Amino acid sequence: MIKGSIVAIVTPMTASGEVDFDSLGRLVEWHITEGTDAIVAVGTTGESATLSVDEHLAVIRKVIEVSAKRVPVIAGTGANSTTEAIELTQLAKDAGADACLIVTPYYNKPPQEGLYRHFKAIAEAVNVPIILYNVPGRTGCDMLPATVARLAGVPNIVGIKEAKGELSRVRDLLALGLPASFALYTGDDATARDSMLLGFHGDISVTANVAPKLMHQMCAAALAGDAAKAEAFDAKLALLHKNLFVDPNPIPAKWALEVMGRIPGGIRLPLVPMNPDHIDVVQTSLRAAGVI
Repeated sequence: MIKGSIVAIVTPMTASGEVDFDSLGRLVEWHITEGTDAIVAVGTTGESATLSVDEHLAVIRKVIEVSAKRVPVIAGTGANSTTEAIELTQLAKDAGADACLIVTPYYNKPPQEGLYRHFKAIAEAVNVPIILYNVPGRTGCDMLPATVARLAGVPNIVGIKEAKGELSRVRDLLALGLPASFALYTGDDATARDSMLLGFHGDISVTANVAPKLMHQMCAAALAGDAAKAEAFDAKLALLHKNLFVDPNPIPAKWALEVMGRIPGGIRLPLVPMNPDHIDVVQTSLRAAGVI
């Protein structure tokens, strides 16, 4: 089971919006050096929605190549078409991904039975570890704990990233009595510490993009049950957890990484550069975490 701080890595781009593979490679090396436990390539934070299929797979391959088995690589392969999700998942497996992160279908709002059949069909079609991804604030679709419990019994489905951002949902999932091998990840940095202290196994994180060492330290302390130490690390991260979302993710994270000298400032429409009114609050957050 993958545990700890799992970065949902940004996809660096040039000013013209082309994928910057050299910067991506340097980011992966930096994350490994800083202690990041695993990398999600081409998730929401990686601007998967606006990458072509060729770009999507090229980013996954680059992360796998540079990481060179030093940390697990999880590929984002979700789609609101079951057929497309199967195709992307198979291609990611062929590229060497250790697991695939598959978001609930967006826009078409399937019922719970549709969600069950969607994920079951993918798991039966592609022999790769699959992590469910629930983020109703993005998709307009909320996968309920009872559906997660059904899917936990499907071979190849090994965990869930729950990003509803409510500790009540964390407690509901823990109360299901899921198999010990079924991984529970939060996708909400602000409640990640509490989620792990309650029993979750890690955080698929936006904050880790800009403060990877602190996020690794916080997650390690929480997983060890050291609440005081986890709280001390998390106190330095608290403003980032909040203010990396003053504009839609990944706009502030990419701005921060540009200020830190890690990537160029490119982002792809319909996303745009960060609102200048938010610069001071994000800079203050970066200083609080000691990363600038």
